[in-house]
Amino acid sequence: MEPFLLVDSKRLDGFEGLHQAVHGSHVDVMQLGRGRLRGSLSHVGIGDFSLSIGAFNVGMRTQRVASDDKLIIGMLLSAEERVAHWSFDMQLNDVLVIPPLVEHDGVFHGASAYAAMRFDLNEVSRLFGGEARLSDPDTWRSRGHFRADTEIGAIASRRLVRIMSHLRTHSGALTPATANFWKRSIVDCMAANVMSSLPPDDEGWLRSARRLIRRVEEHLDTAGNRPVHVSEICAALGVSRRTLHRAFQEVFGLGPVSFLRHKRLCAVHSILRDSAPGSVTVSAVAMEQGFYELGRFAQYYQAMFGERPSQTLGGVTLLADGDDVATAQLDG
Repeated sequence: MEPFLLVDSKRLDGFEGLHQAVHGSHVDVMQLGRGRLRGSLSHVGIGDFSLSIGAFNVGMRTQRVASDDKLIIGMLLSAEERVAHWSFDMQLNDVLVIPPLVEHDGVFHGASAYAAMRFDLNEVSRLFGGEARLSDPDTWRSRGHFRADTEIGAIASRRLVRIMSHLRTHSGALTPATANFWKRSIVDCMAANVMSSLPPDDEGWLRSARRLIRRVEEHLDTAGNRPVHVSEICAALGVSRRTLHRAFQEVFGLGPVSFLRHKRLCAVHSILRDSAPGSVTVSAVAMEQGFYELGRFAQYYQAMFGERPSQTLGGVTLLADGDDVATAQLDG
């Protein structure tokens, strides 16, 4: 059964628009600051999973009633003034956990922006698999506040906004084949902040790196042509990110994220090389393989293959150093 997919964005003109601040939840909202509320609200829905990103220009109070049976994990993206949830004073990029069937009360004293994902508590074992503390539903049953690492939090925040911007602009990139990849990409941003605030969990034991890599490659073979997120591998193999990273560094000298990016770049190269000019576009093929920043994708591609993706698609043959390109058919 194909997942229900949704990409939606709207401008806010009044505080009433924030009643759906988190897709799937009803939030009681009261405006605190003076002036007409302006802002924006965007949602990505993948089945029962959703990501919402909102921004507004005046102070607000938000309350969620205890009838919502989903887990909400939120991140503060920006704030001009104080933001408090329950008894927690939030700092930039901090993560807030609202368990199912728990009331929530938040106060934004000025212009702010946030991101929130909402999903069933039973999904955590799959979405956070490989991270023992996060894949246990009991970890999320009590409300919590995770203080963001300055550097990791900033990176996670930017990635969330870029993912939402990409899917909003290229809604066709969210397909049943890529839905799991995008969901895991979103979850990964939140998980990075949570993990950075927890004490180290070093088991002091690393299974054979080559054996682990072999299992990873078997999983990738089973996945076929669809993009695979690193958290999916951790969940499927029951290993932590730290263990996976150490194994890839030992065998390949690079981390699993870089390895998977190289593999996706190779997939793009093969598709472009085997496609007739005009039958596909570079951007469509790149997005099918999970690249949402097309400018950065082009840089990665040229650095890896020594040619632009449009040259691969156009059947360009590169001659010896100093010679001209024999043919060049560049797509628009």
